[in-house]
Amino acid sequence: MDRYLVLLPILIPLAAAAVALLLRRYRRLQAGWSLAAMLASLAASLLLLARVWGLGQPIILQSGGWPSPMGISLVGDLLSATLAVMSQVVLALGNVYALGSRDKVVTNPSFYPLFLTLTTGLTGAFLTGDVFNLFVFAELLVFSGTILTAISDDRYGTEAAYKYFYMSLMASAFLLLAVGSLYVSYGTLNMADLARSIALNPGAPLLPAAIAFLFATFMIKSAVFPFHFWQPDFHTASPTAVSAMLSSVVVKLGVYGFIRMTTLLFVEQAGSIRGLLMILGIAGVVYGGLGAVGTHNAKRMLAYSTLAQVGFILVAIGWGTELALAAAIIFAFNHSLAKAAMLMLAGALASRAPVKTAAFEVLTGVGRKAPAAGVLFLVGGLALVGIPPTNGFINKMVLFRSGIEAQHYASLAAVAFASVLTLIYIVRAFQRIWWQPLAEGVQVKARGDRLLAPAILILAVLALGLWPEPLVSLAQATAAWLAEPQAYIRAVLGG
Repeated sequence: MDRYLVLLPILIPLAAAAVALLLRRYRRLQAGWSLAAMLASLAASLLLLARVWGLGQPIILQSGGWPSPMGISLVGDLLSATLAVMSQVVLALGNVYALGSRDKVVTNPSFYPLFLTLTTGLTGAFLTGDVFNLFVFAELLVFSGTILTAISDDRYGTEAAYKYFYMSLMASAFLLLAVGSLYVSYGTLNMADLARSIALNPGAPLLPAAIAFLFATFMIKSAVFPFHFWQPDFHTASPTAVSAMLSSVVVKLGVYGFIRMTTLLFVEQAGSIRGLLMILGIAGVVYGGLGAVGTHNAKRMLAYSTLAQVGFILVAIGWGTELALAAAIIFAFNHSLAKAAMLMLAGALASRAPVKTAAFEVLTGVGRKAPAAGVLFLVGGLALVGIPPTNGFINKMVLFRSGIEAQHYASLAAVAFASVLTLIYIVRAFQRIWWQPLAEGVQVKARGDRLLAPAILILAVLALGLWPEPLVSLAQATAAWLAEPQAYIRAVLGG
């Protein structure tokens, strides 16, 4: 019965979305049902991870009883189960934030069903063992995110939704071209079977094209430089409960894709892929940091920050050692918690501003009326910079250790420079919102979005900073598992 554990984190939110549609006339019941479903799905993900870690091997469900590679495989290995837990922790708290939000969009009958389908798409993309099924789940994710942004309270929501949709459409086209190239070349789309077939025949004429198309797909999914330009507008205009999800966990789909490319699918070609990832990661950390320093809006600043933070992760994947992969996984997990909390705090402050916006010129001094939010923002900012006792310190410590081990000192210098930029834009934002006085005559609203969800996330940030051993051990075990691609292939295909 263990094999059904890999299905539950996908099935629960999908079924709950259908029920939530039936409850569209009962807003409070619909919201409560959505949260209950998210918590149930998170519990299933945690149980899956515990079983996979305890067993020391993946849990696999062959859909319809068809043996692999004939049918669609759902694979819960250490990497996919870890990222499923990461995403569902943040998504569950995104649901909590929506319950306490004063945005009109959360009262839309379609909001919670779409939020649940977004959860289904992201979780399914992590847990599928089939490249075409990855495309299906990614499309579900795109449609949900696009509509949630289009119905935003912000007048620029529709424009941002169009940008996100058309960029995602481009990524979908690249992914379909990759699927076609791989199927023509190897006659299979099962990841394990593809990995085996590519290793046996690395000279297929369409293989370089498939690698390029997949690479472009995951660049867009993670808004990697230079495909980042849609992200700041998107996150500035989308509802806070949505932007906090897409900027923290949804961008990790591309990170997941790059890890699978370099450790499973294209092991022989991984050296070239990693070299390019390192270059793009360095460009991202510098450009994202400079963009965050120079922007005029708190949510926009955090969007550029995501570009930089994903750059750190790509640099680690580019280094390619086992310790560097562990650093990438730790960084991805911890960044998701801190970034979601920071975007929620920016949204909560904007909800109390005289005009609902996260522009610094409007938020200046607003934080004086919200000291609790200031404490949370400061801790979250320390996590992004990498200062103890937050989990961000663990990110940077393991990242720097892996860089020294790999002897990539030039890229380490770029990472250090980007860390200084992070400190600059976090201090600048904190000083402007909480230290500068309110403009004369400005009235701050008495109430705004509730701080429960970001407070829980910041507590997790501190907990993983003070007690990092479980996450570090999990990341190390995952990196060791990824270093043995044949174990994945045998587990899925048998023999």
